[in-house]
Amino acid sequence: MPIAVIGLSHHSSPLSLREQFAIPEPTLTETMTMLRQETTIEEIVILSTCNRVEIYVAHDDPDQEIVATLKQSLIANRNVEAIITDEIYSHLGRQGIAHLFRVASGLDSMMLGETEILGQLKQAYQIALQSQHTGRRLNKTFQKAFQVAKQIRSETQIQRGATSVASAAVDLAERIFDGLKNHQVMVLGAGDTSEKTARALLSRGASSVIVSNRSYDKAVDLASELGGKAIRFEEWAVEFPKIDIVISSTSAPHYLLDRGTLQPLLENRSARPLLLIDIAVPRDIEPGVGFLDNVYLYNVDDLQAIADDHLKQRQREITRCQEIIDRRVEETEASLKPRPRPGETNPALGTESSP
Repeated sequence: MPIAVIGLSHHSSPLSLREQFAIPEPTLTETMTMLRQETTIEEIVILSTCNRVEIYVAHDDPDQEIVATLKQSLIANRNVEAIITDEIYSHLGRQGIAHLFRVASGLDSMMLGETEILGQLKQAYQIALQSQHTGRRLNKTFQKAFQVAKQIRSETQIQRGATSVASAAVDLAERIFDGLKNHQVMVLGAGDTSEKTARALLSRGASSVIVSNRSYDKAVDLASELGGKAIRFEEWAVEFPKIDIVISSTSAPHYLLDRGTLQPLLENRSARPLLLIDIAVPRDIEPGVGFLDNVYLYNVDDLQAIADDHLKQRQREITRCQEIIDRRVEETEASLKPRPRPGETNPALGTESSP
C-alpha cells in the first residue's frame, strides 16, 4: 500500500526536541516542494503543530527505502542536539491510514478527543492541495479521515471533558486563582489557539483581555472580537504590572520572555501570583522564568496532567472509536487499490474487467 507517514510527537519525544523540528506554516509549501525534488514522492502533506510534526506521503518506492529517505530529509539542516533513535516513528500502508484517522479524531492527541487537531489537519491538507502536492491517493485518504472524525464526534462521547489546549489552560488558571473573576489576561500572539484560549478564559469570568501581536492590525481585529484592548508588541511590558495571566503563542524563533526581562517587571506587582502559559513551539518563555517567586509557568507538555484528569471518563469510548476506524480503514484501503485496465484480470474477483 503506497501510503506512509513518518514523524515525531509528544508520544515519542519531549518538547525540547519537537521544537527543533517545527516547520512554520509560511514554509510548508517550500518544504514540500524540496522533499518532492529530493525524492520520488508523488504526493505529500506536512502537519506541524505544537505536539507533532508528521509527513504523509503517497509513493511507489519500497517502504523501508521511503522511510529512510524521509527520516534523512527530516533531520537534515536541523540543529538537533539529541541523538535521534526511536523518537521518529513511521507507519506504513494500512497502519499509516489508521494513524491518520486516529490523529484526525483526536485519539492520538495529548488531550484525548480534542477537536483543534482536526482543524489543523484540514489546514495542512488545504495548503498541500492548493500548492498541487496531493493527488488521488492522499486526496481520498484525507477526505476519508475527515469523515471518520465527524462520525466519531457524532456517535461517541470521546470529547467529554477538557479536550483542548484552551480548555486545559482555563482549568489550570481556575486552580491557581480559585476562580477567574476580576483577573486580567494578556495574549501574546493573535493566532487561532490564542483566540480560543482567550475566549475560554473570558467565558469563565476573566474581567478583560489585552492582545499584543507583531502585526498590530491582527491584534486590533482580535481585541475587537473579544471586547478587549490591543497594544503594539513593543509596548506589552508597560501593561504587565496589572496582568494576572499571560497566554503566549507566537511564531518567534527565540524566547520573548526570559528571566532577566521578567524579574524587574515583578517588582511592581506586590507579590501577586502570575500565571504564564506558553503554548508556542518553539517556546516563547525561558524555562528558568518558572523559578521566580510567585510565577507559575506551564508549557504544552505540562498540560498533559490536566488531560489525565479527564481521561477515565473518556477511556471507555476508545474501543468504540477504534471499531469505527477499523471499518473505515478497510473501506479506504479497498478504494485505493489500482483499478484493473480493460482486459486485465481483477485479482479480487478472478474475472476480466469489461471494456
